[in-house]
Amino acid sequence: GAGGIGQPLSLLMSMDPNVKELAVFDLSVAMVPPKGVAADLCHIESGVTVNGYEMEVGKSPKDNLALCLTGCSLVMVPAGMPRKPGMTRDDLFKVNADIAKGIVEACAKYCPEAVVALIVNPVNSIVPAMAELYAKKGLDPLKIVGVTTLDAVRANKFVADITGAHPNSVDVPVIGGHAGVTIMPVFSQDPTAAKIEPSKIPDLDK
Repeated sequence: GAGGIGQPLSLLMSMDPNVKELAVFDLSVAMVPPKGVAADLCHIESGVTVNGYEMEVGKSPKDNLALCLTGCSLVMVPAGMPRKPGMTRDDLFKVNADIAKGIVEACAKYCPEAVVALIVNPVNSIVPAMAELYAKKGLDPLKIVGVTTLDAVRANKFVADITGAHPNSVDVPVIGGHAGVTIMPVFSQDPTAAKIEPSKIPDLDK
């Protein structure tokens, strides 16, 4: 994507020494054209080759993303609609599952061995649904993963704020899901977080 998440994500990827080639994809109606993002990233002092690809609204990803996806080892999918006021997670799933399905089907066709990292909410529901799609195609469902790093980053930052430690020195494991009470930071497993008074943990966990 070339949107609010896709742009900084593309920047980070282009600066990663493990990345040789980066493809930026979005729809033709995107506020920032993916080819424009790719052009800017090409000016960074790195050895990464960056190309931008776009598709018209209404067309099928599995019929149009051959150049974009062929040869990929990792596909990161920051796609879908954000949750709007009044929307339930079921409403959000109906919209975003169709979006994710199109991209995942294209990955199954053009880069079936790639890891597909979904940043599509609700992650708790989208990931197993897309993993099942892979399984039905005879592909490895474990190639479909959900990106929930935000939960761990928040846990580390909150602990750092309350203790005065630097976030880089905090590493709170987060288990469970990626929605409300299913997110479970295990503060007791980090030496810094373990020093926090037990009475403060409930508020820190909200």
